[in-house]
Amino acid sequence: MAMQKTLFKKYLRVSLAIILVSFLLLGVMLIVFISRYWQDEKRDLLNTNVESIAEFASSKILIGEDSGILQTSELQGVIQMFSSNISASIFITDVHGEVKLHSENDLVFQNSQVPDPIVSSAIKGEYAGTTTLNGMFSHSCYVVGRPILASSQSGNPVVAGVVFAASDARYLDTFRTDVLRMFIFASIGAFAVSFCVVGLFSYGMVRPLREMAIAARCFGQGDFSRRVPVTSQDEIGQLALAFNNMAASLASSESTRRSFIANVSHELKTPMTTIAGFIDGILDGTIPPEKQDYYLKIVSDEVKRLSRLVKTMLDLSRIDNGELHLNKQRFDLTSTVLSVLITFENNIEKKNIEVTGLEDAQSLFIDGDPDMIHQVVYNLIENAVKFVNEGGYIELHVKEINHRAEVSIKNSGQGIPADEIDMVFDKFYKTDKSRSQDKNGMGLGLYIVRTIIQQHGGDITVKSTEGEFCEFTFWLPKNGDGLAPRSSK
Repeated sequence: MAMQKTLFKKYLRVSLAIILVSFLLLGVMLIVFISRYWQDEKRDLLNTNVESIAEFASSKILIGEDSGILQTSELQGVIQMFSSNISASIFITDVHGEVKLHSENDLVFQNSQVPDPIVSSAIKGEYAGTTTLNGMFSHSCYVVGRPILASSQSGNPVVAGVVFAASDARYLDTFRTDVLRMFIFASIGAFAVSFCVVGLFSYGMVRPLREMAIAARCFGQGDFSRRVPVTSQDEIGQLALAFNNMAASLASSESTRRSFIANVSHELKTPMTTIAGFIDGILDGTIPPEKQDYYLKIVSDEVKRLSRLVKTMLDLSRIDNGELHLNKQRFDLTSTVLSVLITFENNIEKKNIEVTGLEDAQSLFIDGDPDMIHQVVYNLIENAVKFVNEGGYIELHVKEINHRAEVSIKNSGQGIPADEIDMVFDKFYKTDKSRSQDKNGMGLGLYIVRTIIQQHGGDITVKSTEGEFCEFTFWLPKNGDGLAPRSSK
């Protein structure tokens, strides 16, 4: 739970931080954009009106050699009209910056002096900026200025003065404040909605991880039945599906482990009990001296049985650890089959089994590990001899087909049920679960057989008709094509 809460809070904090930073950046950009837009609009408005006044004033001014004529009363009315229309202060100065006319007709502005740099900039064509004009206004104003061009007696245009328009900059501050206030309220609402949405999304995304953590703790306690609901097809859903597959694999592995322990315990206990009983009987005199050789032979057989069991488990360990190495050599596969068959001669005679198929067998040389292939053939013939019916038959064939060596071992008998065919090569699987016939096996022989054959680049199949026969067929590449590389740790 602590992990889930930490992950949930961490994701929520990061998401909300990103949203908050985004809102801040948006707010700053909005204020900057609005300020520039207001200034551009105000400048265009003031410029338009100042140009109109300058053109009107130009037509009313005549510059002589020593004096100029300025129609003061008419200009006064014009600038007052424009001032009223655009809510701005409009005034006219001479070329030295001294105020001659003002829209408010206030004596306070009469003879006021506009700073020379501002006048010079306006005379050159245009001035725009935010200023108090050296205290002419008690607050900052957005000021625009343009020159008044008058006609001289020589016919050349001469700057007769400058028209200025000043708009209170506090309107911009008020406007920005109102916009900022609305933005803040809207941001708070959007942030609250985002908080709820991100919170629900984060919780929904983290919930499967929390369920996985709970399931993992159950696995640690040996309970592999827990599963995680798969509610989506995204990465989380795929992770949940993979987690469930892993759980199923763990459950199967745990079942296999328990089965392995049960099988090993049973298979080791039986011969060890037999060995201990007979040896104790010999030591305490219960078994008379004339029968000791007989029982010692039984003990020897049980010891060999234990040795085979241990060897089988070691082979299984090598396979699982990737340590199954191939010692590739050129050898006669037919000779291997014949030599293995001879070792079961006594059992074949006891059960009156007819062996066919090898009468015309010829040598068939292949590349592979002769010891491992010997083990494969031994296990398959051992199963055939073990499960063949009394007086039945075993049919063996060794032949070359399409540059491959193929060996088939078929025996009469009960065969394998159709619903168990696909499981005979699984670890610890035994078709004769009662052990009435398979008393010495652990269900590992066919698994090891298939692994060895596949390491050689071949494959094995099984066919069976229940109550009639069972046939195992495997093939190997003749020249070692497809041999698995040597495993290395």
